[in-house]
Amino acid sequence: MDLKNPRDAAIFVCLTTVFYCVARLREFTVTSIKHFDPVKHITQADLKHLHNLNGLPVTKFHIPCTKTSPQGEDIQCAPVEGITNPIEVLENHFQVNPTDPSTHLFAWKHPTAGLCPLSKSEVTKCILVLASEHNLPNLRGHSLRIGGTLHYLLQGIPFDVIKTIGNWAGHSFTLYLCQHTMILAPYLNDRPTLLEHFMRYAMPPVH
Repeated sequence: MDLKNPRDAAIFVCLTTVFYCVARLREFTVTSIKHFDPVKHITQADLKHLHNLNGLPVTKFHIPCTKTSPQGEDIQCAPVEGITNPIEVLENHFQVNPTDPSTHLFAWKHPTAGLCPLSKSEVTKCILVLASEHNLPNLRGHSLRIGGTLHYLLQGIPFDVIKTIGNWAGHSFTLYLCQHTMILAPYLNDRPTLLEHFMRYAMPPVH
């Protein structure tokens, strides 16, 4: 993807943000560019860069309306190393697609239509093209939420923390545990120290 291209810059920052926030793609996009509503859809004004008491950075996104919370939810992520750093690509997006705070967070400069809010179909279309070009499976937008969950699970992040990160209402996200052999490895390993660490910090409560 060409991050100097307005469309690519907007889509790439959307992908990285949704992934690291363990969010739903529709929460950061619109169903149609004609149906953008700042009351329902995220704008630049809904973005805040914060630091905790120890100085650790975190970026908060307020989604005005979500599937599980009509009154809105806060979703967050933090900087990471590498080309998928969601904060760096967000800054790049703002440079390539300069707009005002009342516009859609991932609005981009269309060559003929002008400034357009980023639609879900535009993102999924891009994903399908990239997957086809690189002989990848038929990926879909929901794969970002699954992938983000797996990303944190593989780092040994406790299940209750991942539940909070993704604003999960229940324990359905633990189903992803069965979809990746590497996540099960610490539980199958016979090294007591390693197993104890994961049982203590990662294993969900048994009811």
